[in-house]
Amino acid sequence: MDLKDRMILSIIQEDSTLSVKEISERIGLTFTPTYERIKQLEKNGIIEKYVGLLNREKLGLNIVVYCNVRLKEQSKKVLETFEKNIMQHDEVQEIISLSGEYDYMLKIIAKDINSYNNFTVNVISNIPNIGQYHSSIVLHEVKKSTKFKIDLA
Repeated sequence: MDLKDRMILSIIQEDSTLSVKEISERIGLTFTPTYERIKQLEKNGIIEKYVGLLNREKLGLNIVVYCNVRLKEQSKKVLETFEKNIMQHDEVQEIISLSGEYDYMLKIIAKDINSYNNFTVNVISNIPNIGQYHSSIVLHEVKKSTKFKIDLA
């Protein structure tokens, strides 16, 4: 991956709706090589997909919670069962396997505190082998980004 590829990635992270023509003008290449580079970045899995980032609050999703989960045991079967169960729920945006005190951290989005409480009572506490869970409610998102730092030097 050379500087032009990294420039493309940086631009696409900022605004993936730009046309190939607009990207080519910004990086100083013509249309065809820019198009071919983008297609190669997609083929290599560096660009996984293009998505729209939505404003959750304007959609009435006002609560963000990080929920740390400790399982009663950590056998492969128990871990896979937990992951299979929790992945089914759209409220869960991220599932991260951890080392340390907890086994998983979940990022959960809910309409309000009552919705989150219902989720914990009806979903989390009913998944087999849940030992303990601890919720941290986000008060304010100081920085929120999906952009990776890309070296353009």
